[in-house]
Amino acid sequence: MSAMTEAAAGIQPRERDIARRETLRQLAKSKTLIVGVLIVGFWVVCALFGSTIAPDDPLELSDAVLAAPSSAHWFGTDQLGRDVFSRVIVGASETLKIAPLATMVGIIFGTIIGLITGYSRGLVDESISRIIDAFLALPLIVLAVTALVGLGSSNATLIVVIGVAFTPVVARTVRATVLGERELDYVDAAKLRGERSPYIMFVEILPNITGPIIVEATVRLGYAIFAVAGLTFLGFGVQPPSPDWSLQIADNYQLLSSGTYWWTVLFAALAVSSLVVGVNLIADGLQQVLDR
Repeated sequence: MSAMTEAAAGIQPRERDIARRETLRQLAKSKTLIVGVLIVGFWVVCALFGSTIAPDDPLELSDAVLAAPSSAHWFGTDQLGRDVFSRVIVGASETLKIAPLATMVGIIFGTIIGLITGYSRGLVDESISRIIDAFLALPLIVLAVTALVGLGSSNATLIVVIGVAFTPVVARTVRATVLGERELDYVDAAKLRGERSPYIMFVEILPNITGPIIVEATVRLGYAIFAVAGLTFLGFGVQPPSPDWSLQIADNYQLLSSGTYWWTVLFAALAVSSLVVGVNLIADGLQQVLDR
């Protein structure tokens, strides 16, 4: 190896370290990101320690049916006498198990497909892209409901169905990023060294497109939360007697017509909304910094 090559090899890692530290510094200064992390962090704590934090058993029935919010029941009780506050706290668990795992499935498969199509181009790209376009033409909820009707409702099935539904969107985003990266000098250098295509895709290109993938993952996570909520509300997601937020809304939304028992739905709906807002704030904060 020449002295010039050795010097270049030494400078490149140092430049990457400097860029990485600067990115972390900018992320730490992003107020949008910090607020989003605090909101999501709160619900993560509830998901992990909800049974300890909750003052009552979220599944316990009582005679205090449809009691209004008070010092005894901060968020009131539902039509079965269950404490709404305890159910909201513990209800974070199911959503924060299913949505991130579904997002991970979509990101993994979408990244693999996007790398292959973006790097290979030609017939491979055309064939896979047409399949992706066909999937994207179908609404997510319709696709998911159809699959869940055929496969049956369970948390594992829900994770796979939502993840597969997200795969085409992620693949298209990754493909667009790879198309730009494959023309850069470091890819040509890897080809001249005789590196194989899988090595170039997953060792050379992938580390350089992690920023867009991370942003895409946070955006998909927000959609996954809404997808889980929507499918559960329709009866295809989380099943009773779970205190899941969407189940609380589905079980009690008919009470809203009376205009009297608003608390049975409001707090669960606010929980879902706040989690999605927190995830979107994280996505916005990441995008603002990583796009600079």
